[in-house]
Amino acid sequence: MKLNLKLSASVVALSMIAGAAFAQEIDVKNPEWWQEAGKQFEGVTLHGVTESTPASNYISDVLAPKFEDLTGISVQIETTSWDQMYDKAIKDMEAKTGIYDMVYIEQDIVYAYLARNFLVDVTKALKENEGLNAPEYSEDNFTTFADNFRGKDGDLYGLPMEAFIKVYLYRKDLFDDPDIKAAFKEKTGKELKPATTHEDYAEIAQFFTDYGKEKGMDLWGTTAQAHTGHPASWYEYYESVAPTFGVYNWGIDADNNYAATVEHGGTMNSPEAKKALKWWLSMRDIAPPESVQSTWTEVATTFAAGRAAQGLVYGENAAWIATDESKSRVVGKVGVALPPLEKGVMEDAESGKGYIGYYDGGAFGLPVTSKNQEASLLFLQFMALPEVQEDWAAAGSRITLTSTYDTPKVKEIDEELGGYYTMLRDDGKLFKGAPEYPFHRQVIEATTPTFYQILTGGISVDDGLDQMAEKTEEELKSLGYRK
Repeated sequence: MKLNLKLSASVVALSMIAGAAFAQEIDVKNPEWWQEAGKQFEGVTLHGVTESTPASNYISDVLAPKFEDLTGISVQIETTSWDQMYDKAIKDMEAKTGIYDMVYIEQDIVYAYLARNFLVDVTKALKENEGLNAPEYSEDNFTTFADNFRGKDGDLYGLPMEAFIKVYLYRKDLFDDPDIKAAFKEKTGKELKPATTHEDYAEIAQFFTDYGKEKGMDLWGTTAQAHTGHPASWYEYYESVAPTFGVYNWGIDADNNYAATVEHGGTMNSPEAKKALKWWLSMRDIAPPESVQSTWTEVATTFAAGRAAQGLVYGENAAWIATDESKSRVVGKVGVALPPLEKGVMEDAESGKGYIGYYDGGAFGLPVTSKNQEASLLFLQFMALPEVQEDWAAAGSRITLTSTYDTPKVKEIDEELGGYYTMLRDDGKLFKGAPEYPFHRQVIEATTPTFYQILTGGISVDDGLDQMAEKTEEELKSLGYRK
């Protein structure tokens, strides 16, 4: 979950520059079809609202003008802050004013929208309007991230336009340094390499924190997204850390009367959950001092400044950390790995029972209140054409179609990112977005006050998680989910 602008200003600038450079390179395979399809919508202007991210800026600066050239349909994309975007979209759909023909839908918000019947079933709409089916568009080409925008019937209610996983970044220059490797071997008896278990990760973190002190360096062993008054810390624990200990879907069992407490069959206050939170807090305690006020943005800048040897970082930030010399001191020094796991978690992920980390991103949805639904269907398909994806991926560090992985530019960038795109392709299926809960915001608001108390030491981990599980069940009962 992201509440604010997700990437640094430098990346936005880079994406806009890249967008301008790539604008003339989009070679649509069937321009005649698009020209003919657009004739019936002469004079139509589509309006969309989205968060201002590199992926969204590319839509506004590159794809919208190209679509208008092809079809004659004007597209006005309003890019703004996350909170403004959400506020404008939700008010428009609630009031049924039909201002927007397309809205940005974050992965964890879609379930609330579906529960309120805000969105058009795109799969169904295209079946019912065969004349609007673009030749090169294929729903089957989407990556598994698209599953986060499917309804209970399996149909798509949003077409993905950005997607990324939260990965384990490490400093290759430190992990490969002969002297450091020798010092680690002498101290631990082990070879220094990216951790696969929490015990190994903690040992590496402690080693580098101690090493930084001994050498007088601004270096610590790990990052921590541990802000004591911002939901970023709640998300880090529930979406990135708890799953690696086998606690899935926030510890709520939707198939068991939405149980959260162990007493009723949930896992929010399970031994595994308590072990996960204690481990994470122990990592926070040996992370850079700014970690107690760090959201996803500060974690990224901390790693880019060379202040941490390893950490969990959103993949979209991994791109600029690894490549943008104007903002990062570790360009060319970044390695990518899967997060450390408890025994059995990988097996759960491979079988579909669980997952190993967070798959985030967003889609463009078509509100049922739109007055230009058919023209909007054309633009949504245009954004999902394979031929527009290569440059978009290069400009915005996102991949939503499986075919994009094999394009030349993506392969080239993948090397600079330490294999991030390869991991996204091969292991993306092991990650998962937020649970399919329409009560997402209500649970967070009910539990974060206690969570912050845990972080500040006002309550113990055991007691705090017990209280959070109880509060969750109370909230779900008041909302009518729990009987």
